[in-house]
Amino acid sequence: MMNTEPIRLSKYMANAKMCSRREADEYIKKGWVFVNGKPAVLGQKVLPQDKIELLTPARQNIQNKITVILHKPVGFVSSQPEKNYLSALSLITADNFYAKNNEQPPKLPLKGLAPAGRLDIDSTGLLVLTQNGVIAKKIIGEDSTIDKEYLVRIAGKLDDNGLKLLNFGLSLDGKKLKPAIVTRQNEQQLKFILQEGKKRQIRRMCELVGVKVIGLKRVRIGKIKLGDLPLGKWRILSHNERF
Repeated sequence: MMNTEPIRLSKYMANAKMCSRREADEYIKKGWVFVNGKPAVLGQKVLPQDKIELLTPARQNIQNKITVILHKPVGFVSSQPEKNYLSALSLITADNFYAKNNEQPPKLPLKGLAPAGRLDIDSTGLLVLTQNGVIAKKIIGEDSTIDKEYLVRIAGKLDDNGLKLLNFGLSLDGKKLKPAIVTRQNEQQLKFILQEGKKRQIRRMCELVGVKVIGLKRVRIGKIKLGDLPLGKWRILSHNERF
């Protein structure tokens, strides 16, 4: 049965993956959103049958938003600089741009670029930074079903029961973890596939089953793989790539 309860326009636009709520409010303020042929107003509520139209400036703004794929080294924090450590954002420079086929880097700095998910200071691998609120929500939203794949080196002996618990049965911060897919690559390396990202989750999971993480690398988020992107380099997510 169709829900006939009116909802706030910005929420409707976010649910429809047109843009984020913040972006929706910005476009409404600028007069770039119409509802049933009339300019929208902040706080307006709509029904599913209402016709929502984005004017050309809003569509261009969304299309021009950039998403960056970075191979983060150890020693860089994902977001704000802390304790004298540099942020991953400091690596987004023209010198670090990974160009194929003579591709030129976009104009820098990239305003509004923010990490979509964590990768702790002791970890390396794929980090996504984006200006696009829809992409960020898809990766880190509470209802996200995007897989994140990690290669993990461990110290200590992991028995079959410990491996079973890593797949399902552990809790962190008083809450049961979602099922994971954890497989052995060899005696010292595991592959983790998760659909959540609690702070230092894999390290804490391993501690609960008596092993220690000595190396952690994220190699995939959804359909996007780290691939041959060199350490410390970044590239732009192309328009035909999807998570």
